[in-house]
Amino acid sequence: MLVTFAIGTAKGLHRIVDVAWGIAFAAVALTSYLLSAGHGDDARRLAVAAMTVVWGLRLAAHIARRGRGHGEDPRYARMLARAPGSPRLYALRKVYLLQGALVWLVSLPVQAASYAALPLGPFAAAGLLLWATGLLFEGVGDFQLARFKEIPGNRGAIMDRGLWSWTRHPNYFGDFLVWWGLYLLACATWQTAALTLVSPLVMSALLIWGSGKRLLEAHMADRPGYAAYAARTSGFFPRPPRRIPREAG
Repeated sequence: MLVTFAIGTAKGLHRIVDVAWGIAFAAVALTSYLLSAGHGDDARRLAVAAMTVVWGLRLAAHIARRGRGHGEDPRYARMLARAPGSPRLYALRKVYLLQGALVWLVSLPVQAASYAALPLGPFAAAGLLLWATGLLFEGVGDFQLARFKEIPGNRGAIMDRGLWSWTRHPNYFGDFLVWWGLYLLACATWQTAALTLVSPLVMSALLIWGSGKRLLEAHMADRPGYAAYAARTSGFFPRPPRRIPREAG
């Protein structure tokens, strides 16, 4: 993250840290795979590394494409405008170092699974299914939103079709499934299951209640139609859209 900080500061674009988020997880997975050679079960090592790398690089590529040609993310611009003291040092502490610490904490199941000696079993199969479902869910959601934004007439409109009619954040819900799936691959023993449980719990808290979701919804709140969309659509866990009765008169 220190390299990312140097690049972001030089370019004046701290949104680059969002691209680095997925890449950092892929780097942790590859490092764990290499260091665990001769220690963990080879199939488990390969599975958890491949699953994390695929998820991380897809996410990084998607965020990079989405941000191409745009300036600073409004979230970071507002944060740094209110920063006490040096904005650069504030960004280093509150954005880069914090995200680096979170990458290490959230990736504990990936690290632990790489050293698990037991062969793959039912928990791993369930984890692979959860991971695949989550990856598909967020990928489809991102694709649907990108196609929606390509239509000139949809500029400023609220995306409320496809998966976005079932949850306001299909990408976040997909990440939620991905990380619970990776956690299940670390459940080779009850010790690793207990020691790494904090990781999917922290990721779940970040996705459901974290600043990203809150800031995004605050940014969208004034858009025409958003209040009605939020009233009928789940904030996280998918469900059919709620029928809102029309007011009489």
